[in-house]
Amino acid sequence: MSNNIKISTELAPDGQAYKTVTLTNKQGMKISFCDWGATWLSCQVPTAGGLREVLLGCHSLSAYQKQTGYLGATVGRYANRITNSTFKLDGISYQLTPNQKNHQLHGGPVGFDQQRWQIISLTDNQVEFELHSADGDQGFPGNLTVTAIYHLTDNNEFKIQFYAKTDKSTPVNLTNHAYFNLDGDGSGDARRQTLSVDADQYLPVDEDCIAIGGLASVTVDDMDLRTPRQILDNFSHSAARNRVKGYDHAYLLNHHHEVVAKLIAHDQKVAMEIMTNKPGIQVYTGNFLAGTPNRDGKTYQQYEGIALETAFLPNSPNQANYPQPSCILNPDEQYTYHTTYRFITK
Repeated sequence: MSNNIKISTELAPDGQAYKTVTLTNKQGMKISFCDWGATWLSCQVPTAGGLREVLLGCHSLSAYQKQTGYLGATVGRYANRITNSTFKLDGISYQLTPNQKNHQLHGGPVGFDQQRWQIISLTDNQVEFELHSADGDQGFPGNLTVTAIYHLTDNNEFKIQFYAKTDKSTPVNLTNHAYFNLDGDGSGDARRQTLSVDADQYLPVDEDCIAIGGLASVTVDDMDLRTPRQILDNFSHSAARNRVKGYDHAYLLNHHHEVVAKLIAHDQKVAMEIMTNKPGIQVYTGNFLAGTPNRDGKTYQQYEGIALETAFLPNSPNQANYPQPSCILNPDEQYTYHTTYRFITK
């Protein structure tokens, strides 16, 4: 296994070298990861014109520490926002560590994206990462052990499997925060792509992306993505989107079909289908990407990448009435969720 792991000359925040791995398949597709944050660094898919990089990324591993967009990171213990950084469980109120005003975003200031994951096993097409999160980490109860298995198939499918066990009841919500531009990293505005999401309901939010009220029909305020549409289509013609400069909204998936979301490049040469058993997906159009280091040693502009994060709905620990499975993991249970990204190329 060690021969397939590259040791970087750059040092992570813990003072130790980064470790990276690359997975390949028979089609020539390549994806790479880093053990810091179990971060998805690169996704090169084969097209008639050669390999196309469809994932946003930085020019160096150390540059990832200079960005706040969670590029490619595995985020947790609870992805998305928990309002006022607090929740009550079994009669006990827990105060979490805030990192976005008085709210907690993506697990707090030292979430899973800011921790070193251990590489447990590695083959040419699969890597397994593991992380131990101690009781009280960022305010969450319970000692939690998390496993992330990343598998690349010969059909150009990238499969993510998340497992977790705890010794005390705790909220768990894991996702990968990749940003996609299927026209190629550096090709410009990703809103030219076409997107569809199989969801009848979404969660309205205020200007701080905090949920207001409950779920609403996607027909309200032009938030309907059930029919494929170019993301740029009437982009600003929505009060809901204007509040957060674009899409940054959770959709409750219907799960009527195998494919819950599909993204198509503007040039039609690459498409990506998403399958998952998670209840929701966050659609984020990179509204605050400006200033984020890119692969050219410069910076991204707004809207150069689209994040499609499969997850529980935001603030679920405080919303027992959401029509989805409970986000609370108990000691006698195992967190078992998966997401597959299928790439179709010409």
